[in-house]
Formats: sequence, structure tokens, C-alpha cells
Amino acid sequence: MFDWVKVETDEQIKELCELAKKIWNEYSICFISQEQIDYMLEKFQSEQVVKSQINFERYQYYFLEEDGENFGYFAIQPKKDYLFLSKIYIDKDHRGKGYGKKAFINAIVEIAKERELPAIQLTVNKYNFAAFCAYEKLGFKRIDSVEADIGNGYIMDDYIYEFRL
Repeated sequence: MFDWVKVETDEQIKELCELAKKIWNEYSICFISQEQIDYMLEKFQSEQVVKSQINFERYQYYFLEEDGENFGYFAIQPKKDYLFLSKIYIDKDHRGKGYGKKAFINAIVEIAKERELPAIQLTVNKYNFAAFCAYEKLGFKRIDSVEADIGNGYIMDDYIYEFRL
């Protein structure tokens, strides 16, 4: 059995960023370049950025933890009419075992319900076939697409998915 643990301390943030680096480098290389991974880790998952997201942008980060080991994480951000699932990542040794689905059903959906938000939205890279198939299997519907210039010549080319509660 696993649990989710809210990330709150500087030490936890540091551990989260190290875990992000590990997971992004073992997974994202399938559909984006190493240079883009390095850039995005610095821009979106550095300690300074995560602290700012938590302190000023209403993000909440949670570790996925089993037997004292953090093997994944997710980040949410409440919006006016939905809960934004910003990130959900699981290390390669724990993928394909239902942890993402359980985290979604047991934690993320419950958080949205507690906040009386009628939907959960997320974005997923258009070339991350495994991820958007998994989201569709959970009941997410593709509602739009978006291209965002994230700097340094990189474009995030994503689908927007929504899960209605």
C-alpha cells in the first residue's frame, strides 16, 4: 500500500527536485531532447521555482510514498472552475502497477471534491502516447490543444484533457 505525503519543507522540496530529475531523464527522453529536459527541469522543477509555486501560485506538491520511499509525485493547482493537475510522475520501477490510477482516484479526485471543483484538467505532450492513452482510460476527454512558447526556442505542444466529476 502506498500513501501521498504533502511536500512542505525545504528538505522535501530538494528531494522532490532530485526525484523529478531522475524521473524526467528516464522517461521524457522518449519524446523530447535531453537539452529540452534540462531546460524544463530548471524552468519548472528547480528548488527555487517549486518554492515559488507553493508560496505564491497556490500549488500543492505530494510525494507518492511506499515503505518510506518516495517513488513519484504529483502537483495540483486550484483554479476558479477546476483543479489543474500540473504534474504526475512515477519512477520506472513503479510504473505500470496502477499507482497513478490509485493516486488519481484516491487523492486527486478527493481533493477536487473537497474544494467543490467540478472538473480536473491537465495538459499532456502530444507525442506522449502512453500518457494520453492512460488518461483516456481513466475517463479524461480531450477538450483542446495548446502550444506554449517556454523560451530558449522550445514549444510545449500539448493536448488539454478534462475529467468531469
